[in-house]
Amino acid sequence: MLTSRLPAKPPLWAVASKILKTSDYFNRPVYLCTNLLQERLIHRTHQKIDHMKKAGILGGGQLGRMLLQAAANYPVETYVMENERQCPAAHLCHHFITGDIRNYDDVYRFGKMVDVLTIEIEQVNTDALQQLKREGLRIIPDPDCLEIIANKIKQKEFLKELKIPTAPFVVTQNLDGLYEHVDMLPAVHKLAVGGYDGKGVVVIHHSDQLHQGFNAPSVLEQKVQIEKELALMVAVDQEGQTTVYPLVEMVFDQRLNLLSHQISPAIVHPTTEWKAEAIAIACVKALNSPGVFAVEMFEDAAGQVLVNEIAPRVHNSGHHTIEGNYSSQFDMLCRILLGYPLGNTEPILPAALVNLVGANQHSGEPVYDGLDEVLKMENVFVHLYGKFQTRPGRKMGHVTVISSEPQELLHKVMQIQKVLSVKSAV
Repeated sequence: MLTSRLPAKPPLWAVASKILKTSDYFNRPVYLCTNLLQERLIHRTHQKIDHMKKAGILGGGQLGRMLLQAAANYPVETYVMENERQCPAAHLCHHFITGDIRNYDDVYRFGKMVDVLTIEIEQVNTDALQQLKREGLRIIPDPDCLEIIANKIKQKEFLKELKIPTAPFVVTQNLDGLYEHVDMLPAVHKLAVGGYDGKGVVVIHHSDQLHQGFNAPSVLEQKVQIEKELALMVAVDQEGQTTVYPLVEMVFDQRLNLLSHQISPAIVHPTTEWKAEAIAIACVKALNSPGVFAVEMFEDAAGQVLVNEIAPRVHNSGHHTIEGNYSSQFDMLCRILLGYPLGNTEPILPAALVNLVGANQHSGEPVYDGLDEVLKMENVFVHLYGKFQTRPGRKMGHVTVISSEPQELLHKVMQIQKVLSVKSAV
């Protein structure tokens, strides 16, 4: 059942001691003590919000949190739906709705509250989104696009149909099917639905590891000899105009299969940059949807650029744009949702990003060991996601570094990784 944190409209008060929680012109929650004269001001404030566009976000994690931080700069009334009341985005929106983003009724009812709807994770009920679309709700990304990308089998077949370069793959329905493709090893087995942040992915080097695969519909990708892992963010407005951010080079933690750190812009041959941009734009245009998209790619030993995966949303590989670019990926998505012109993707300075993840063997209330030392560093910006519990490999925050000197970026990345860790209080 859906429950709302705030009433739709304030009740009338007859005494001055009552308190109304509402929002000021800049969309920041405030408390106003009221009397009969102040009630008129309160109702005018709510009337002003009623004329703002109502934007909803399905999911209340760190992506929703950073999107709401950007949305505070725009005339928009924000709604978030998430099961977890203490999620990172809960306290930053105007209206927090407790509900299941995978449940048809919850998603449908939530969609009826807003003028435009977006996601921060792909695992949402697309049947409800399709019905809302038929009823005229603006949904970004489009549900048709989301259904392709949220299922890795459909996504790989989509790339194959477009003749977009990607690693050779086969579809497996269960473990028995996986055993039929020993000839593809070494390979990466990916769950079709439900994987994220390194989960739902297993690397299989030898036939004696096949039992580690998934007994569910999955994609088996032949392992590529990777020279560099790259990502490019593409933004598409409601009229189909596009813009791209500079190419990013990513470095992964092989143990966790998570992004460790990245550098923007990527230091690559101009031909690689051109190929990556052309491929990313071709992928996104074929999806025929407005939104912000991350296209993750490999550069192999032969210099070929291959698409790994597409994300139809703001993405870890774009977090550095908050300080590193004139219009961040979150600002860009706000512009697209509200129908404003696309922002400026040019870099202010080259940037690096370091992910903060829960340390091994630490679960519980988080302690940010070394935070004071990192905060003393120049041109270093710490983003903590407000999660109340840490566990090994859980994304807890990130740190962005900006500098005109690439070597300084790399030096500070190593410093931060050495100094800052996320542990548990006990």
